Amino acid sequence: MMDLTGKTALITGASRGIGKAIALKLAGQGANIAIPYLGDPAEAEQAQKEIEALGVKCVMYVCDVSSFEASKEVVEKVIEEFGGVDILVNNAGIVRDKLILSMKEEDFDMVINVNLKGAFNMIKHTYSHFMKKRRGRIISISSIVGLNGNAGQANYSSSKAGLIGLTKSTAKELGGRNITVNAIAPGFIDTDMTQQLSDKVKDAMKAQIPMKRPGTPEDIANLALFLASDEASYITGEVIRVDGGYAM
Repeated sequence: MMDLTGKTALITGASRGIGKAIALKLAGQGANIAIPYLGDPAEAEQAQKEIEALGVKCVMYVCDVSSFEASKEVVEKVIEEFGGVDILVNNAGIVRDKLILSMKEEDFDMVINVNLKGAFNMIKHTYSHFMKKRRGRIISISSIVGLNGNAGQANYSSSKAGLIGLTKSTAKELGGRNITVNAIAPGFIDTDMTQQLSDKVKDAMKAQIPMKRPGTPEDIANLALFLASDEASYITGEVIRVDGGYAM
């Protein structure tokens, strides 16, 4: 039993998809949940209701994680309202897929700023808090395209590869303070984002997966729960694929 009772998890972009699944999974083990998001308020309200139904505290914060100052402000609010942060999950992410030939500068910058700089901002502003507590868990959601690359996703792949470097560097800085820092690299996961792909593209991707099916957000959430728990206290600096064998 991975009991998180009394702990607080700050999970960016968790109003839907993988982030929401992680929030629900951690809440199911007793963690209170703080969610900075920048999306549909109705989705956020629904996610909050589902999380609170598990008997824990949940607060949603409208926040652009790519903003250094906005991230600082929301971290300060979470620490004040919850009394501290025990688990940070960097999940917020966007895509702007195009071949490099047609990719605009703003397409590249926006994805890097949200996916990579956003994670840096949240780590930066929780860093001293974790150090003072002398314990903590930081988990970043990377991707197998951060390991393998993918045509048409130079910006997304770069951001997810950057998360891996950020994870390993942060793990080396904080390991001596009993703070673990790991990354999860999902493969083809059945989410709203992948549902927008054509059936032809989805079938081609599934054909390359040894398990012949896409993963679910819960597959990612199960690993996030383990990494957030005391059972994973000696695992740090790792990038763990959850991809059905796709990137073997």
